[in-house]
Amino acid sequence: MPSGFKVTSIPKEQTYDWLLHKHYAKRIPSISYAFGLYDGNKQLQGVCTFGTPPRMLNSGHGCFGDALPINTYELNRLVVNGDLPKNCLSYFVSSCLKYIDKPACIVSYADASHGHHGYIYQATNWIYTGITAMEKIYIDKETGTTIHPRTVVSLFGSREEASLPKHIEVSKETSGKHRYFKFLGNKRQIKKMNDCFKYPILSYPKGDNKRYDASYQPNVQQTLFL
Repeated sequence: MPSGFKVTSIPKEQTYDWLLHKHYAKRIPSISYAFGLYDGNKQLQGVCTFGTPPRMLNSGHGCFGDALPINTYELNRLVVNGDLPKNCLSYFVSSCLKYIDKPACIVSYADASHGHHGYIYQATNWIYTGITAMEKIYIDKETGTTIHPRTVVSLFGSREEASLPKHIEVSKETSGKHRYFKFLGNKRQIKKMNDCFKYPILSYPKGDNKRYDASYQPNVQQTLFL
């Protein structure tokens, strides 16, 4: 454990400034759990959030079949300040998982289009299942804003182009994302999840990670923890 650091649950609203301005996605996802990483001076150095996964993975049916309905969450945002001590990110992720209600299956994605390979998940022994299919990105012609596919579904009930309003159209297709899973529970529960897991387990991908500009300093930098 990095000296002086602590991880604790935080109100999801405290992550918003980080997610909107510091994370490259620049949007707030579904949030069921939110956690903060604090240094020895009680300064917030990072946030991590978990929420509703893609629809096909809800309730675990997409991972294990109907015989094993395990709650599934997506680790959907992880952003920290730079120049943190070695192993701090691994400590942060591992500590967050301890707070999740168990048994549970956690999925997370490393965006290949941004040069990410998911090394943090490899370092914390997640299961790698390959790269997802290419995904469409939509644009609202009236406002000029881009819309994520999941947002399109939540707004209009479908992402099929024929069912969308005329001012919503496909802007581009993005490359797939590396997909990782982590099983949480006791030994018996994890064994059952491994036995029922439907995805192929593959070797970890390698390559040079690209860094994005995360120099923005959020307004919320300090919170007393219990």
